[in-house]
Amino acid sequence: MPTDNTAGNNTSDKQCRGYHVHANGIRQHLIHYPGEGPQMLLIPGITSPAITWGFVAERLAKSFDVHVLDVRGRGLSQAGDLDYSLDAMAADVLAVIAVAGLESPVVLGHSMGARTAIRAARMNQTPIGQLVLVDPPVSGPGRRAYPSAWNWYEDSIRLAEQGCSGEQVRQFCPTWTDEQNALRAEWLHTCQLDAIRTAYDGFHSDDIHADLAKLTLPIRLVVAGGASVIEADDVAEIQALAPQTEVRTVEGAGHMIPWDDLEGFLTAVMNVGVR
Repeated sequence: MPTDNTAGNNTSDKQCRGYHVHANGIRQHLIHYPGEGPQMLLIPGITSPAITWGFVAERLAKSFDVHVLDVRGRGLSQAGDLDYSLDAMAADVLAVIAVAGLESPVVLGHSMGARTAIRAARMNQTPIGQLVLVDPPVSGPGRRAYPSAWNWYEDSIRLAEQGCSGEQVRQFCPTWTDEQNALRAEWLHTCQLDAIRTAYDGFHSDDIHADLAKLTLPIRLVVAGGASVIEADDVAEIQALAPQTEVRTVEGAGHMIPWDDLEGFLTAVMNVGVR
């Protein structure tokens, strides 16, 4: 059973609460943003602890009952000497859905979280209602490299490990608000460097396209129109592999879509349904 604790920092009209579950053999932490609609499990990207998605989850909670996962090795979930592979993270998703009592949730994943959602669905589609894939890296074996360089991640994490301010983080996230940079400065140190390295390397070694070809559940692909992570040819390939995929593009937004255009992001995802 989940163990509750107040999440802090981001609050809404209905108090968000953090809780832990033991799933897939480790402690998993989530933040629950209560809503009246279908359940949603939100899986953040490579260096985004759950709490940094609070300003998005608060708005999503107008249409969904939102649970945001701290991916292993990040935030308040278990870290240390663990398996940080895509398969392990995907197995976490399925185990969390079961242990947390989620019923056919919409699984929304951003970037690495979208790749994790794809692999989880390939493992077992049954407990998932729908996938919302937000700008998943389409790199992989024999494909073009992921456009962000490794040193961007390593340098920012090492800075955070030393203790830093939001203003110091701004050199890595120059378009973010003061509040967003301050929150990143507070929480980035919880991103275990070897976990991030494993995920980053997995962008180039894990084949999510083979997974997509096996999926039959509803999929919505949300593309950052101002980024180079997903291009027109990539969209066409994804729809060829999974013809049930519908596409929404947030024009002008960078890879961190809600940080650039929250309203555009919400318009792209708010009306998804479940089977």
